[in-house]
Formats: sequence, C-alpha cells, structure tokens
Amino acid sequence: MTSLNAFGELQLDVLREVGNIGAGHAATALSQLLDKPIDMLVPKVRIVPFEEIADSVGGAEQVVVAIFLRVEGETPGNLFFIITVDSAKRLLHNLASLAAGQGDDFSEMELSALHEIGNILAGSYLSSLADFTKLSMYPTVPALAIDMAGAILSYGLIQFGQMGDHALLIDTQFWEGSDEVKGHFFLIPDPESFGKIFAALGVHSL
Repeated sequence: MTSLNAFGELQLDVLREVGNIGAGHAATALSQLLDKPIDMLVPKVRIVPFEEIADSVGGAEQVVVAIFLRVEGETPGNLFFIITVDSAKRLLHNLASLAAGQGDDFSEMELSALHEIGNILAGSYLSSLADFTKLSMYPTVPALAIDMAGAILSYGLIQFGQMGDHALLIDTQFWEGSDEVKGHFFLIPDPESFGKIFAALGVHSL
C-alpha cells in the first residue's frame, strides 16, 4: 500500500506539469471547437480525501454540472469534471456564444455543448497523465448530470462501484478576454491504481 505521505512536493510538481500540459491541450482543442482564442491559467493541483471532493465545489448540496466517466486500462478509476451552474452559464454565453436561460435549466443544445466541452477537457487531462506516466488510460463514453454534488458523487459510487479514498484534483480556470470560468477535474483512481501512478512518478509502494 502506498502512503500518501510519500507523495512529496516533487511528485506534485510533476502532477502540476501534467495539469499544465492538459490545460494547454484543452485550450487548443476548445479554441478549435469554438473558433476563438481560449487562454487557460496554470492549474492548481492537489490530492484530496474522497469526502472533501464535494466541499471543493461548494458543498454536497451545491447544484453543479458534471461530466463523469470511467477510466479503463492499466490504472482504472473514475473521472469527474465539475463546474457550478453559474460557471456553466458563463461558459455557454461567453465561450460558446449561446444565450443561456435562467435558473438551473439548460436546453438540449446547451447540454450538448457542455457535454462536448467537458469531454474535451476530461480527455485532454487524461491523455496528458497517460503520456506522462506511460500508463494505459482510456475513457468510456462520458455522461452529463446536473444535480447536487453529493448526489452526483453518490450516483458515481453506485454506477462505477467502490471508488478509491483519495482524488487527484486539478482546479481549472480559463479565460476568453475578461470572462472567467472555473472548473474542477477529479481523477479518483481505484484503490490499487494509485500505487501504479505513484510508481510511475517515482514513488514506490511502501
């Protein structure tokens, strides 16, 4: 079993670089999709206990938009890209040029755009981590949900089975001019997968 205490600053620096590269890939892909320049800031990266995931997005009762999928390959796990409803509206209005409606409701076109954007972001970070670790990781078809953060995570547990007890959190922030959208990318490796990722980053199981 790998101790998270062994996951030092050097390894977090590597993960920050992974996040930075993923952000660059995502910005390029979004720019091509939306046909406008998208700038993404250097993301913040940290390891958080599973029970703190909901707190990271405003609490278990915070209504959020989530793209979630199963990661398969050498290091199976679960992946969530979560943004608040306000950020999703801003994303649609400012980045995708869609006039978002009021409240928590989204049209089919808006949901389709959010699904595609979330898919690009998740895929960009996952492929960057796979390239860095030289481990096989590939996503299943993503799903989109709008619900309270706690409910989405609980549904993920039911849908995907037991999750690991820690998550890799990458806080994403991207801009188009003066407009800002913040999101949160959570990779929750299965219990046996974290050790493989640690080892690939130079920290071996204890």
